[in-house]
Amino acid sequence: MKAAPVIRALDQWPETRQSLVHTGQHYDKNLSEAFFSQLNMRAPDVNLEVGSGSHVWQTVEVMTRCEPVVLERKPDVVVVYGDVNSTLAAALVCSKLMIRVAHVEAGLRSFDRTMPEEINRVVTDRLADMLFTPSEDADINLHREGIPAEKIYRVGNVMIDSLVRLLPIAMQTSRNGLPERYAVVTLHRPSNVDDSASLKGILQSLLKVNEQLEVVFPVHPRTRQRIEQFGLNVEKLHLLEPLPYIEFLSLQRHAALVITDSGGVQEETTYLGVPCLTLRSNTERPVTVTMGTNILIGQDLGRLNSELAKILQGNAKKGSIPPLWDGHAGRRIAEALHT
Repeated sequence: MKAAPVIRALDQWPETRQSLVHTGQHYDKNLSEAFFSQLNMRAPDVNLEVGSGSHVWQTVEVMTRCEPVVLERKPDVVVVYGDVNSTLAAALVCSKLMIRVAHVEAGLRSFDRTMPEEINRVVTDRLADMLFTPSEDADINLHREGIPAEKIYRVGNVMIDSLVRLLPIAMQTSRNGLPERYAVVTLHRPSNVDDSASLKGILQSLLKVNEQLEVVFPVHPRTRQRIEQFGLNVEKLHLLEPLPYIEFLSLQRHAALVITDSGGVQEETTYLGVPCLTLRSNTERPVTVTMGTNILIGQDLGRLNSELAKILQGNAKKGSIPPLWDGHAGRRIAEALHT
């Protein structure tokens, strides 16, 4: 979702030659192959097929498998996206090989170093030569950390580029089997799903929500594994397999609210104007709170119930779309890469 708009924009420059490297960090069919198809992306030139593992193992594997590819292809610049382990790994490899790094979605900070993604964000931004930010708060963070202004480019949100392009298709997607009014839930962060007590508490709250508003829950593979491992009963919830992008976008667009721990979902709901309750005590996307429809709940399940009541009574938080979240971030990145 982040790479597709940039690749498409760069394809408009005849002198540009791109290589697409897929790390294989996500390998579930609905979370990977279907995304390539729906986003109309060509097959990767290289698939590192890393798969899952601990954070350190995964980072090392990406570095080990990425280095020969970079040495063979000798790129002028390597573009990395977001805050996953492969983002950091590729940035480290290229930095040591003296190859320029461009970081898309730079400058985001949760200020929570217990999050592995926060470590990835901070280190990647220190190594990057070009930092493409989605919002003003990201610029402020980078300036505070001493990043030179000439390295920072505020371009907007590439996630919204994909949303804008595919929303008309999503609006035509069949809603067969879905209730008329429902809440969407996504859960995948280790802090929420890897601890049995935490996950049990969240699921018990969702069961209470389900008594007032049916809960539709596309279950991430990691979360499903934990539910089965901990022996938790979620039969009353409307469980789905992981959804391809267009189907999930349609699900969000028609939802009464979304309950999530995903950064990307916070952004998408802000653009769509759908109330979002985030099961985290912090967010690296504060603009979704200050301007958008997002409310941080943390693990305060009483707050979850009170905010749900407001939404059901028609008193949901209103939001606005942040500047430059207009569907043209990919074009701005492509132009900056050619300056």
